[in-house]
Amino acid sequence: MKKYIYITIIITVLGWSCSSDEEFLDRPPTQVLTQDQVFSDPNTILSVLAGLYEQYEDYGRLDDWSSLADFNVAFWSENGRYGHFQDDGWGNGSWGSWNYGTVREINLFLERCEATTVLSEEQKARFLAEGRFLRASIYFEMVKRIGGVPLILKSETYDFSGDATYLQHPRETEAAIYDFVISEAEAIKDVLPADVATKSRATKGAALAMETRAALYAGSIAKYGVNTPLVTLSGNEVGIPASKADGYYTKALNAAEEIINGSAGGYDLYLKKPDDLSTNFASVFYDKSNNSEVIFVEDYQLKTDKKHYFTGWNQPRFGAEEEEGGRINPSLNLVQAFETLDGNYVKLPNKDGGGSYIYYDEIDDIFENRDARLAGTIILPGSSFKGKPVDIWAGYMLSDGSIVSSDVRGGKKELPGTSGQVQVVGFDGPIDGLEFVAQSGFYLRKYLDPKAGSGQRGVNSDVWFVRYRFAEVLLNAAEAAFELGQTDIAAKYLNRVRERAGITSELTAGDVNFNKIVHERYVELAFEGLHFFDLKRWRLAHVVFDGNEISESEITQNIGSATKRATQPYAIWPYKIYNPNSSNNGKYVYRVLRTDRVTGADNFRFGNYYSEIGSNIINNNPLIVRNPNH
Repeated sequence: MKKYIYITIIITVLGWSCSSDEEFLDRPPTQVLTQDQVFSDPNTILSVLAGLYEQYEDYGRLDDWSSLADFNVAFWSENGRYGHFQDDGWGNGSWGSWNYGTVREINLFLERCEATTVLSEEQKARFLAEGRFLRASIYFEMVKRIGGVPLILKSETYDFSGDATYLQHPRETEAAIYDFVISEAEAIKDVLPADVATKSRATKGAALAMETRAALYAGSIAKYGVNTPLVTLSGNEVGIPASKADGYYTKALNAAEEIINGSAGGYDLYLKKPDDLSTNFASVFYDKSNNSEVIFVEDYQLKTDKKHYFTGWNQPRFGAEEEEGGRINPSLNLVQAFETLDGNYVKLPNKDGGGSYIYYDEIDDIFENRDARLAGTIILPGSSFKGKPVDIWAGYMLSDGSIVSSDVRGGKKELPGTSGQVQVVGFDGPIDGLEFVAQSGFYLRKYLDPKAGSGQRGVNSDVWFVRYRFAEVLLNAAEAAFELGQTDIAAKYLNRVRERAGITSELTAGDVNFNKIVHERYVELAFEGLHFFDLKRWRLAHVVFDGNEISESEITQNIGSATKRATQPYAIWPYKIYNPNSSNNGKYVYRVLRTDRVTGADNFRFGNYYSEIGSNIINNNPLIVRNPNH
């Protein structure tokens, strides 16, 4: 933080005049407050704290739509992004973070906040706790991406002596950074308010949610890191000893159960719309009124600079407020992972056992009796958004299996034996290679704002981004309990999440296994920026992204397996039957395919588990150890 802290102030200066140039130049700046001025007023101290909240670092963001839809949970329907599905993976520097600028600002804030005398004891304690929460959050983000990093807890200043070695610090172990995050959460949780209504500032619930997630990540790295011995460093800057796994899992379970048992306030699963569980699930992410599930968010507000265009980028294009959108196309890989309501993994039934198409009277019949989260997460053919039906169908299929379609949205052609043109493809596609339409056969629903104007550039959206929510806490508790051998407890917490999704069959202790844990997080937390770190900590990323193509027959096999490969996104397209002499005329069939723009197969290399540390950082500090496989 600089000597002078700049904040936005509107001051109207009336009648100001100067008698000379010298007087003019010597006058104090009117829009700059000195450090002493800032920390002599509780309101300006709070504004500095608000600025630190703005520097909170998320992997997934609503103002960067692709960050929520990577790793083949979706295809990106935008011409400039097709290359992402034509290469073979990611660079070693992907996802790196070395955020010591924010760490320094928080350290300075904590020191100056501690020294000020204008705050009440209660105010000071809360502000300090919030600063520590934010600092721990930054370190959590860095350790997830880099591994162990230098732990700097005091502000440092260069003395211009020409020797900066005293500013060079080595990396801590990966475990030490996780321990720091966990211990900070424990230290501040009872200082922060146990207030469910507070969503965008740190609370006891947010601290515990951070703690349970951090402890769970550390525990799984300790347990599953043995599967990737090449992803370690001898000094444990990367890698956590397996002997520490149970200790972390126990902390994860305890922190989660503090939230579940109400010590942080009355958090619970959102269930305002029990008669429509899909809409109920979608509402978790946009209902800001007495939302019991949401714990900590990045919030937005219309008519300010703090708003986003996520809905405009991803809304169904046909009839949209800006006639654009459709960028995130959820993949068949994800869609078919949602179980049937009786709790079975079943591929979308497009063909019978003999390989013949199954005919559906209505276009959405194929999705009947599925986990309610499917339609709450994804806009399916036959559904609607903002009261307008989406128009997703790929063309007519004739009696000989040939297709009549168009490369224009809503395009028209003549059908055999008819005169006059009719519409032969949906206004929302799918059309292979045509951007901003549903090339996979689907649009995204999660985080789309149903309010009028949200898809309009002049209005935008104020839907919040959820950083922590109660359902994830339940899943954290379930996973930690499973890893500790307490499968009855794991089943109890999994069943709470699954019951809210409408799944009618309860899991027993004997049903809970690693596949169930992985699967439940995959479908519940899709498009929330967590899937990537789950795959990393379980050391599954190099297995599911092995660089090999997926065949059409393979894509529908092994649904629910934690190691099911996901190197390419697949699609499934609906066609109308045109065969006037058949009872199937006018019905729908579905065809599985890989679109033409998907030509690469993702290969997650060992060097991707921990991002490369930049050469500029290593050159300036020889104590920094390089990450493995770089």
